Amino acid sequence: MQIYSSPESDPTSLKRHYDQGLKRVLDRLIEKMQRDALVKQTTHQIRESLQIDRVALYYFYDQWEGQVTFESLSSKEFSILGSTGPEDCFNNEYAAMYLAGRVRAIADIEVEPIQPCHRDFLRDLQVRANLVVPVLIPKGLWGLLAAHHCQSVRSWSLSDIELMQKGAQTLATAPCILES
Repeated sequence: MQIYSSPESDPTSLKRHYDQGLKRVLDRLIEKMQRDALVKQTTHQIRESLQIDRVALYYFYDQWEGQVTFESLSSKEFSILGSTGPEDCFNNEYAAMYLAGRVRAIADIEVEPIQPCHRDFLRDLQVRANLVVPVLIPKGLWGLLAAHHCQSVRSWSLSDIELMQKGAQTLATAPCILES
């Protein structure tokens, strides 16, 4: 009489399966740590270079729904970590513009012709001047990189915009983000 032994009951097979699962978990953890370090470094360098109050990464976890997952601050009072966008304000029309590479530079939210929901949202975040660039990966719009000056108006220069675009490109081409 022959007794069938399933791979799951074979101790060697169980250990190999366990080791493979553990390796996948560790690989994902390392990838997340690399991504977090890169985003933290990028947002900090941009904020320091631009000498502004805040640089934030708004990450899209679902179609046009997301939240601020990273920020670099000049003062803790400017923290918006975990903030989500306003309901029904960021829609397919705006997403399409950012998917096409739109850069939005607003020197003063109080005089710029923007949607009332957008102005209210920026006021709630203590934003006075706003510069936003998309983080585009092959799968689409991964996030928005935003520079905020909270204490006064600010005219964004071409070099400010280029620095933000370079930061977004750094994020967009990093293997730890492309694979996420």
